[in-house]
Amino acid sequence: MDRDTFASSTKFFRDYGGPSRGASCQPHDHVDYIEKPEIFTYADFFKDYLIPNDPCVFSAKFTEGWGSRRKWVTPDGKPNFDYLVRTFGEAVVPVANCDVKEYNSNPKEHLKLKEYISYWKDHIKKNYRSPRGCLYLKDWHLHRDFPEQDVYTTPIYFSSDWLNEYWDAIKVDDYRFVYMGPKGSWTPFHADVFRSYSWSANICGKKKWLIFPPGQEENLRDRHGHLPFDITAPDLKNSNLYPRYAQSTAPVEIIQEAGEIVFIPSGWHHQVYNLEDTISVNHNWVNGCNVAIMWSFLQDELAAVQREIREWRETMEDWNLQCQVLMKSYTGIDYKEFYKFLKIIAENRIFVLEHHHSEEEASKHSYRAAISGLGMLHAVFDLKRTAKVLTSLNANEEFKKLSPEKLAPPPQALLHRLKAAIDTALL
Repeated sequence: MDRDTFASSTKFFRDYGGPSRGASCQPHDHVDYIEKPEIFTYADFFKDYLIPNDPCVFSAKFTEGWGSRRKWVTPDGKPNFDYLVRTFGEAVVPVANCDVKEYNSNPKEHLKLKEYISYWKDHIKKNYRSPRGCLYLKDWHLHRDFPEQDVYTTPIYFSSDWLNEYWDAIKVDDYRFVYMGPKGSWTPFHADVFRSYSWSANICGKKKWLIFPPGQEENLRDRHGHLPFDITAPDLKNSNLYPRYAQSTAPVEIIQEAGEIVFIPSGWHHQVYNLEDTISVNHNWVNGCNVAIMWSFLQDELAAVQREIREWRETMEDWNLQCQVLMKSYTGIDYKEFYKFLKIIAENRIFVLEHHHSEEEASKHSYRAAISGLGMLHAVFDLKRTAKVLTSLNANEEFKKLSPEKLAPPPQALLHRLKAAIDTALL
């Protein structure tokens, strides 16, 4: 991306790192369709979709070179069960039962892939009925388990991916998933982890998405403040149970065909159905455009935990620390780990700025190579967004109670280094 193009993109984004928490977008009655890869640039995506926090759909042309679209699909467009069993049959995969509600999700079990596909084939033969229910393979970390497999290549539009950059660095987890399920399988109403972005590509099959701009979900809460499990349930029309449902707007509907990619922005709640036997690849991701939304989400989550256990505040030893422990058990991250997350993101970009004349140094680390490939201005943009969130974190009273001065490096020292790197890069 050239300097002028990226600069013109970023001028729209001078607030606190992204759309404000809970802010409703403009009314939506359609979702843009991106047809041609050759004329759609990263700068276009950044300017038209990341910054406005708007959804879009990419045509199948963006995925036609993927190995999975050649090998995982039969000539008539169905899942290639024989290939999948031959290649991954012994892998243990998580499977959810779409016919059962357990709290606010579907209960899961773990099966070998060959067992799940045996069920799936039998399910199809019985006209999509089974005494075992409608089972949906969800959240399989295939990329982590089979990194050598030629499955897909992350499109450049989604390459500034701080979640997977961080979790790959600490070698604990990742947010790259494969989903497989029969016609009729579905995912209940939700917004994505940490209010991250998500992109979802259909290897084969067809999905229906029902999506709501941020803020619209508030009209779908029940009288206790809880969001519905299924936004199509008849109970939502009962004003005694859902007092604000009459004020809600219809969801934006997307029909996603084979090969297409759906981009779901931060904070857009959604419910998803498989209209055919479907396989998809999904990533959750955060970057400089929505890291402030992630930070706002974490503050809300901590406040919710504090409300839940406020009656023990005076009697519980290390109450503040216990709130952090509970928050991490619910969300997967606490304030100290969020600082570590920001630190790794910042250090990678500082490295790129300090070694931008040395392609050999940058190429030794895959994420640093990717950062370098997006250009120095992108690294500066990322550091500016990181600096704003880190400044807010460092001033946060709950964070101060965790003795941040004992962290390595202390937040104030990291901020100083970060700002110096920005100033040097802009000279």
